[in-house]
Amino acid sequence: MTNFKLTISDIKGKSVSKELKDSDANPLLGLQLGNETDASIVGLSGKLKLTGGSDKSGVPMRNDVHGSARKKVLLSKGVGLQDAEIGQRKRKLMRGNTISEEIYQVNCKFDGELPVEAPAESTEEKTEDKKE
Repeated sequence: MTNFKLTISDIKGKSVSKELKDSDANPLLGLQLGNETDASIVGLSGKLKLTGGSDKSGVPMRNDVHGSARKKVLLSKGVGLQDAEIGQRKRKLMRGNTISEEIYQVNCKFDGELPVEAPAESTEEKTEDKKE
């Protein structure tokens, strides 16, 4: 029973959030960051490139940590380390680069443009209000 919250960004910078549950989320299990998968799992045509993610506690995934386990990593720069001075290194808890059942959020890059979803009901109500 896997649930993923997918954040999908397109080439224009627009992003949308989708939730995948159970059998819809299974194609993502075992993939690594940087891999591409078919975008039909979220109802789009094209490819999705996996760029990052985090687990339920907010521990970020890091591309250079192998596996799916949590590990304490000595960092000098990059994902998961904010405000590092020159020469400073910190040991931080990171998640590996493989998607497992413990992952909660997955960040993706879509190779096309996301379709514009305009709320039809709210725009119709506003035009009716202006006419009166």
